[in-house]
Amino acid sequence: MTHEHDTDTVVVDDADSGSGMGAIIGIIAIIVLLVAVWYFALGPGTGSTGTTNNNNNDVNLPAASQQIENPVGS
Repeated sequence: MTHEHDTDTVVVDDADSGSGMGAIIGIIAIIVLLVAVWYFALGPGTGSTGTTNNNNNDVNLPAASQQIENPVGS
């Protein structure tokens, strides 16, 4: 007995069509993220605050030469 089948099996492999594009987009996204971190944390994006730290601890306060009256009374 011979069985003849008239059906054809067709396999379509579309799983690999977008993986190359996804890898390229992922690499570009990582590079953009690294550039943004460098710019804001280490590079010219940090900016200057315009303040200077002069550690001048030579503060001359006036001496208390007069007594302050007691506002409550004695």
